[in-house]
Amino acid sequence: MIRSRNPLVRTLLFLTGVLVMLVSPLVGVIPGPGGVFVFAAGLVLVLQNSRWAQRRFAWSKRRWPRFGHYADMALRRRSFRRRRARDKEAALAAAEAEAAGFTDNGFKDSAR
Repeated sequence: MIRSRNPLVRTLLFLTGVLVMLVSPLVGVIPGPGGVFVFAAGLVLVLQNSRWAQRRFAWSKRRWPRFGHYADMALRRRSFRRRRARDKEAALAAAEAEAAGFTDNGFKDSAR
């Protein structure tokens, strides 16, 4: 969510994020995973300060779910943690229902 900051400050932070993302390949030449972290820092600045970037990011996450999963995990987003907890609860409930002998239609499968 974009915070209510001065538009000039938001623009400067957005441009700084873009600059940091552009510099990340140069940092990537240095041994180690430095370029990835620099790019992530720039991406965070851009996403925090641009609605357009947020919409494009959400679109790309829907288009390529694996990318969205890893991006949310790397950015440590709250929505990712909620979604993961909800999926674990659903899987646990399905396993408990199957262990109790319930089928997909909700009735015990005693006819077999």
